[in-house]
This record gives sequence, structure tokens and C-alpha cells, in this order.
Amino acid sequence: MGMNANDSLQSLPGVRGQEVEALRISGIVKIADLIDWLPKRYEDRRRFDAFPAQAGGGSVCLRGLVIDTQRKGFGGKGFYEAVVEDHAGGGFSQITCRWFKMPFLHKIIAVGHEVVLYGKPKESGGKILIDHPEFEVVSEEGRSIHLERIVPIYKNVSGVTQRRLREVLFKALEVVEGDSLMSVYDIDSSYPRIEAFREAHFPGELKEADAARRYFAKEEFFLQQLRVVWQRARHADLSGRILGRRTVLLTEFYNSLPFDLTDAQKRSVKEIIGDMRVQRPMNRLLQGDVGSGKTFVAMCAMLLAVDSGCQAVLMAPTQILAEQHHITFSKWLSPLGIRVGLATADRREDVNAAPIIVGTHALLYDKVDFNDLGLIVIDEQHKFGVAQREKLIHRGVMPDVLVMTATPIPRTLTLTIYGDLDVSILDELPAGRGKIISGVRVKPKITEMTNFLIDQLEKGRQAYLVYPLVDESKTVKAASAVEEHPKWQKRFKHFEVELLHGKIPSAEKESVMTRFRDGKTEVLVSTTVIEVGVDVPNANVMVIFNAERFGLAQLHQLRGRIGRGEHKSYCILVTDGKNPEAIEKLNILAGTVDGFKIAEEDLRLRGPGEVLGTRQSGTGGLRFVEFLSDTSIIREAREVAEKLLSEDPSLKQNVHLKTWLLGQTEVTNQ
Repeated sequence: MGMNANDSLQSLPGVRGQEVEALRISGIVKIADLIDWLPKRYEDRRRFDAFPAQAGGGSVCLRGLVIDTQRKGFGGKGFYEAVVEDHAGGGFSQITCRWFKMPFLHKIIAVGHEVVLYGKPKESGGKILIDHPEFEVVSEEGRSIHLERIVPIYKNVSGVTQRRLREVLFKALEVVEGDSLMSVYDIDSSYPRIEAFREAHFPGELKEADAARRYFAKEEFFLQQLRVVWQRARHADLSGRILGRRTVLLTEFYNSLPFDLTDAQKRSVKEIIGDMRVQRPMNRLLQGDVGSGKTFVAMCAMLLAVDSGCQAVLMAPTQILAEQHHITFSKWLSPLGIRVGLATADRREDVNAAPIIVGTHALLYDKVDFNDLGLIVIDEQHKFGVAQREKLIHRGVMPDVLVMTATPIPRTLTLTIYGDLDVSILDELPAGRGKIISGVRVKPKITEMTNFLIDQLEKGRQAYLVYPLVDESKTVKAASAVEEHPKWQKRFKHFEVELLHGKIPSAEKESVMTRFRDGKTEVLVSTTVIEVGVDVPNANVMVIFNAERFGLAQLHQLRGRIGRGEHKSYCILVTDGKNPEAIEKLNILAGTVDGFKIAEEDLRLRGPGEVLGTRQSGTGGLRFVEFLSDTSIIREAREVAEKLLSEDPSLKQNVHLKTWLLGQTEVTNQ
């Protein structure tokens, strides 16, 4: 009779008390928790390497004969040394292994033993050494779990070595009762879950480990998609209000514009109108590349709400972006007689009386009173947590919700990340935009760059000079805005050069940006605070220093600050050229301005976990993010979830799943 997976670790044979405590600190309390501690990667230690003639490279797996051993030194400085010879290779190559503070090894490794070693060679005193290699004395007792196989490597548990963690896990998988390891839903009855765990931890081939991880990914994606489909179904049952039937303000706004909206903008507005006129709350995502005109679509939606007698609010992630929106909205809507309020941590203007309010997180709190909140627009959705979105929604009575993002998400991931939303995509840029020329420059001459910038400034243009750091750093070798600002002031003696970064007080930030918008400042030395929201059509040059330190998506966002006017624009990506992968990344950006293509490449280079982060709706806590780009597994999980809910809408036959879903909803809304 096997052990139950819900038994405590203390009941597992051979586990020591201090190990139980160390594992508990890492969140491993039950046998099930331990078995669920899946490897982060694997090392193939089946193939033996040739004995190295010199140090360098990665770790090696060697098999040889111990020809000499010694105990050297005393006390804390003592070590045990073994000289191992390449027995199979004819005895010409040797390597010396050292283990510090482990004198007892003389009882384990002796002359004449055949051993398998795994470690990283180094050179010292004319000898090739490996310090503290993993080792196994070759015997007839059976296959090692540490060497001569595909070996699991785990996320570290402080106080428990990798070797010991493997041993404890091997024992747990040996004694656990498979039926006690079942999930809330059996996604694949043909593949017992216990077998998936065994192959995930100790695979015979790497393809077995991949198949096991795919099994758990499908299980995880099913539960995630079930939550999404469940929420959509519950949302569809909600009774909201019918808005958007009156279009007087919208028509007046259209007629006031000196340009025509793009077809993509018009299509998105129609989709929004369709949602608002249905008696269920709108739940739509407006996804568009930088400069695609999301703000004008948001204005149209908000005017429809105002014309229906409701108040509309827009929440932005930063004060700079909120103030930019306030300026833009006021410019276009004030002539229509629409007041626009502003609510940030530092400023409050027309907060309660205005039909449209723009703000930051300050909108979440009671200091702002809403008057029949009918529409909520959330800009840069990925910068907010799900709970913040919910908190703002609960300040209205079944309001319509439009969330916007200028961070293109690869189309393959939209179903996963925004599965609970209807999606509108702005895939067309407005006419009249100047061409953007991007180029990678490795250690460019500062005089040549200065002359190019002066030429553009003398033509009446403006420039951004972007740095990765605010201040000089002792640990990070990269330029800083504060350090470089006075140097640029000297180079541009006849122009105004100002400094902008996140540590500057909000009021000062605003005045710096106002002067730059008004053309009183020609050059802005800045950090990434200008990443979103700063709209200065006359600025046509951006130089990004240490560009290799930024992600592709962030570089694309930064570049989106130029090319917003009619002038030809230039984005110069400066790098030290030391990292070939960084050059590849920067060349991708230089080769296209299509945010969706860049997002796909970012996904390929960094993987979904890095690209998406954990705050985006639907990705928090996902463990198998490497499978997020596998469209087939996501669609399969979605289909299983939809089929289950179509056959059992209220989950009467799956009460345990309903309990799990309700628990998830409570956590999300906290």
C-alpha cells in the first residue's frame, strides 16, 4: 500500500528533520508539494566527454580510474584530492578533483575505483582541476539517479543540495499512491498523472520530459481557459444598461476633426457602438500599435457615454500619461462644450462635475465622486493588475469597460491573455506620418552624432536622448541621464537641453514636458519615463544609449515617441557591440516598425514568460509559459473548457471544479 500524496513530508522514509524545515520554508509541506516541484531544466549526462586538455567551456561528464588520492591541509582549509585518469582513452589524460571540508571522502573514493564525474574544469598550477564535482563510484548495484542519465536540475531549496533533492524526490515517486495525485480535472485519462510526474522528474529521454511537461501545460491551460470561459458566460448573463443610441456629440466630433479616421478606427468605433447598445456590460480590448490612434477611438466611446447621460473616466498608469491625455482630450473636446476633469495624486481639476474625467490610480479611491459612471477606459492595461481593474468597475453600476494597450501581443497569445475580452485591433496608422529610419550604431563617434543632431536642431526639430539609468551606478556599466545631461548642455551651447527622469517631482516633470511640447526646449535627456504618452510631433530624433539593455517591446514603445508628425524621423540605437544576441535583437527593431512582427520576434528571442510578465490578465502564476506560443495546445484547452461548460453550464456534475473556480474568483477580486 503506497503513501497518500497529502501526507506530510515528515512521514516520508529517510527525510531528515532539518530537510523538512528547509523544504517547508520553500512552500513544500506535503508529499504532493514535493512531487510538484518540477525540474527547471535537464542535463544530459549519458555521453562521456573527452578529458579536457585545457580549461574553458561548460561542465563536462567524465568516466575514469582513480590512480591517486590524498588528504591535504588541516581544519577549515583542508581538502580531499583524487587524481582520475582517462582509463578508456589509453591513460594519457588526467584530471585532479578536489573536495573542500569533506575529509570523509577517503572512505568513499579510493585508488582503483572507477568513477563518473560531472563539473566545470579550471586551470591552476599547470594542472586541470574540477572543484566539488558531482561523482558516482561505478558499481554493479544499478543505475545512478545523478549521473549516466538525463539528470533533473531543480530550483534551489536553501539547505537541501540538488543531489539530496533528487534522492528525496526519487523516494517520494517510488512510494506515493498514484490515485492520490489526481488533479481537479483529468485532462488525459490515457496518460496516468503519476507517470507524467515520473517522466517529468526522471525521463529516459528528453522527449519523455517534454511530453510530461506538455501534459501539465495542457492541464494548466485548461483550468485557465475554464476560468476565462466561465467568466465570459457569467458576464454575458449580467444585465447592464443600453448606451450609445444618441450620437449627436459623436457626429459633431467627427465633423470637427481636420482629418478622417482610419478604416481600422472606424471599424473599432462600430464594434464599440454595437457593444454599448446591447444590454450587457461591454468588455472590450482595443489593441493597437504605437501611433495607431487609440486615443481618438476612446474619445468616440466616451462621447457616446456622455450623450447617454453618463459619466466616463479614463485611467492611465502614470501621471505624465494622464496629464498628456488631459491636454489632448481638452484640446479636442472643449470646443464641443465638454469639460474634462483630471484626478492624479497631486492634481484635481473639475473632478466631480466634469462629464469626462482622466486620471491615475487616484480614480480608485473615494476622494473622487462619480456621477453615474457609465464607461471606464483603462489605458496601458498591462500596467494594471486585474484587481485594480475590478476595483474601478465596482465604483460604477455595471459600467461598460474598454481596455487599451499599445503593447502588441502576438496574435497567437491573444486568446490566452485576453480570452475574457472581445478584441478590436487597430492595424493601420493614420495618414500624414513621417517615415521612421532606424539604425544600429556600435560605439559611434560622439562628434559625428553631435553634428547630426545639431543639423536636425537647426532645421527646427527636437530630439530625445534616452538613457537606461537615472544616476551613475557602481554595479551596472551603463550611462545615466544625470551624468550625461551636463555634457550635452556643453555640446549644444545654442540650444535648450533639459533633464527628465522618474525621481524628479511631478510638478517639475510637468513643466519640463510642457516646455518641450511648446518647443522652448529642443533636447530632452531622459530615462524611460517618456515610454508612453508623450506626444510631440516636432520631435523627430531619438538616440537610445546602451540600447541592448532594453527589451524589444520597450524599444518599440520608446521609438513610438517620434514619427508622430510629418517630418522624417531617426531612431539611433547605440550599443557596445559585445553581445551578438543583442545586435540581432536591435537589428530586428531597425528592420521593421510593425509592432506585431516585433512582438513575435520578442516572443521567439525571450520566451512568453519574459515578454508578458506576470501582471497581465491571465498570466499571473502560469508555470508552463514556454508552451504559451503553442497555439494548438491553447486551442485544445479552450475547446475542452467550452465543451465542458456547454454540457454542464452550472457545473452540477463537476462541483469540485465549481468550488475551485469560485475560489479563484475570490482571489482575483481581493
